[in-house]
Amino acid sequence: MKFAFSTLGVPGMPVADVVALAADTGYQGIELRADPEEPVHPGIGARDRAAVVAEFERAGVEILTVCGYTGVAAPGDDAPVYKELDELLRLAKDLGAPNIRVFPGGGDQDLAEAEATAARRLGAAAETAAGLGVRILLETHDSHRTGAAVSRILGPVGHKHAGAIWDVVHPWLDGEEPAAAHAALAPFLGYVQVKDVASRDDLAPLPLGAGVLPLAECLATLTEETWLCWEYEKRWHPEAADLPGLLAPGRQHLELLLATGT
Repeated sequence: MKFAFSTLGVPGMPVADVVALAADTGYQGIELRADPEEPVHPGIGARDRAAVVAEFERAGVEILTVCGYTGVAAPGDDAPVYKELDELLRLAKDLGAPNIRVFPGGGDQDLAEAEATAARRLGAAAETAAGLGVRILLETHDSHRTGAAVSRILGPVGHKHAGAIWDVVHPWLDGEEPAAAHAALAPFLGYVQVKDVASRDDLAPLPLGAGVLPLAECLATLTEETWLCWEYEKRWHPEAADLPGLLAPGRQHLELLLATGT
């Protein structure tokens, strides 16, 4: 099994430092948060993109995903959504990343309407993604927290370049058991985002194993080919402990869970 971490845990860190940190702590990949406040985002040019690729190749670390914030079920016109998706897909292609991350973003709309909108947009964008060799992954999040909810969008899409990210906290918050979440997402699963928190009322990030999330139950459902990405949300919780010193123990904790199941 391969391990990655998200740059959400090291906000603003230069690319060279991120890849060195991954290499030094035994992580094979990085999930890049694509936002203008970060070094890598759709607004950077060809020279900067090539420099990012060179840094990752030099360290022997992979770019797992380019993480955008597009809401594919968001109300309104399709054009802005397609533009954002196209920019993310082309950034991922230039970086050699196999995936982009998107959100549902359905808000308070009627669920059936939101799901039909998301499926239509993903179906169209998946054709572009296929031509670029990139996969669009819809995360369990916001209006569609559970595996069952995300599968209602992806099932009708029926395209191998549209898949899912299982962010383990959101189905758990909604009361969906790990086995049920995995069963719903398995036909579409790209990889799994792991994390840990103190309670449903306190979602500040904790070191893996220090909280209450059923990580062992989640990992027990997975195959050896599945990537695990630690999404430590330091960007939204600046008071949380710094991630770099937690990375090696976090990976070791995941390895222990995978080996023992407890």
